Amino acid sequence: MPELPEVETTRRGIDAVATGRVLQRMVVHDARMRWPIPSGLPDWVRGQRVKACRRRGKYLLLEFDRGTQLIHLGMSGSLRSVQTGEILRKHDHVEWHFEHLTLRLHDPRRFGAVLWHPAGNGPVEQHPLLQKLGIEPFDAAFDAEHLRKGFKGRQMAIKQALLAGDVVVGAGNIYASECLFRAKIHPATPAARLSLERCARLVEALRSTLKDALESGGSTLRDYVNATGEAGAYFTMHAAVYEQDGKPCKACTRPIKRIVQGQRATYYCPSCQKR
Repeated sequence: MPELPEVETTRRGIDAVATGRVLQRMVVHDARMRWPIPSGLPDWVRGQRVKACRRRGKYLLLEFDRGTQLIHLGMSGSLRSVQTGEILRKHDHVEWHFEHLTLRLHDPRRFGAVLWHPAGNGPVEQHPLLQKLGIEPFDAAFDAEHLRKGFKGRQMAIKQALLAGDVVVGAGNIYASECLFRAKIHPATPAARLSLERCARLVEALRSTLKDALESGGSTLRDYVNATGEAGAYFTMHAAVYEQDGKPCKACTRPIKRIVQGQRATYYCPSCQKR
């Protein structure tokens, strides 16, 4: 699944080419996604100028005068710019046509979403899908105290608490394993047991992991491509534990282990990440 670095990389690419342009038309080839695309959406946005392309968690936010489109890439989706008239591929479900430029949403599994938040409903952050999201990891207010307070009383494993996204966003399945390794925290440790010192390590580890991923353009997993169709290089440059089970730890040479938590694979070093 595209995670925060992949979505942010896509956002930067889309922002560079679409912000300030007038949307000539939006074409929905298949409205059957995680939630059906509203039938009136192409008419609501036609002729409007894109004011900004922002991100909240894993949601891309295309801002227009009359409202904001929320775009989620689902499990395997991508949003990229193509030359107008380029032949459609299978699973290209939505197009945004600008002068000399087209954006296409490609989503083989159709777990993504394209939704609408009218300006009259208030700030887009009030949308039900965004209301309960945690703090952004690069927000100045994100610190050890914030984590400690958010995890208070939570007996669930720290890996699961990170995935929940209501304390801090950005640590999906891939980067949760990676940042916990950097912080030397066992993924099954109850979240409430984290000391302030370990919370501080986790804050730094999450930020550094996501920063490295952003600088390398995201991952190369699950056919992810950015807004220009290029794959990222995070795993060839930085991955320490994710999908490295059986291989020697880069820090201590002990074999990396794989466990399943909440039906999701978790990777860790049993020597560096003691419980």
